[in-house]
Amino acid sequence: MFVDTHTHFYDPWLLPDAEPAVRRALDAGVGIMIQADIDSRERPSMWEISRKFPGAIYNMLGLYPGSVAENWKEELEEVFRLAESSRIVAIGEIGLDYHEGKEWAKEQKEALRLQFELAAKMDLPVNIHLRDAWEDFFEVLEDCRHLHLRGDLHCFSGSYEVYQRANQYGDFSVGIGGVITFKKASLPDTVARIPMEHILLETDAPYLAPGKFRGQRNESAYLPIIAEKVAEVKGVALEVIEEVTTENAKRLFRI
Repeated sequence: MFVDTHTHFYDPWLLPDAEPAVRRALDAGVGIMIQADIDSRERPSMWEISRKFPGAIYNMLGLYPGSVAENWKEELEEVFRLAESSRIVAIGEIGLDYHEGKEWAKEQKEALRLQFELAAKMDLPVNIHLRDAWEDFFEVLEDCRHLHLRGDLHCFSGSYEVYQRANQYGDFSVGIGGVITFKKASLPDTVARIPMEHILLETDAPYLAPGKFRGQRNESAYLPIIAEKVAEVKGVALEVIEEVTTENAKRLFRI
């Protein structure tokens, strides 16, 4: 069995086909799929999908950095309120994203720090989204060093040195998705150096489809394609990657 540690069945691109997509993933051997939360607009659909597939679909809860805007405090208050009563396996996806600019950088950093504190209080892992913001991320991590965080760096495309640096502040795995299959990606060289016990598989569906489907809608059913590439990079059998990454995911998310 494989575990997709980051997917979005509720995304508008995938939602009309969500239930068949879940079944296609199950048929492909992806027995557990974890939905990353974004904000209050799409969260009701996230809950609804998980209710239809108990034991197969799990949820995170968090405020995505791209959703930090004028109402970010109200959005964050809802996250904290729901965290008290919801069955969740992580706080995420949270982080920093400056790709569209730094207008909300201060607020993104504050939202991240507060959600780090929530994760520590609830003894939950964090699922980290980062884009064009590594140094500010490490600044927040330094301030939160005392929280002894654990989690994963979603859609990891950084260097081995970045992976090492993150692990100076906590226990962080890397989420490896379709990017590793891209022809000119440098990620395979990095993954070759990262210990297998810190590697997780993900799709980020419906985005970042693996090479043969690049530009098309991604699905959790494509996760074995990513696993095959990781097995090639590591020089081990696919079954080894399946077993190790599944155990890694179950341990981190306590599933």
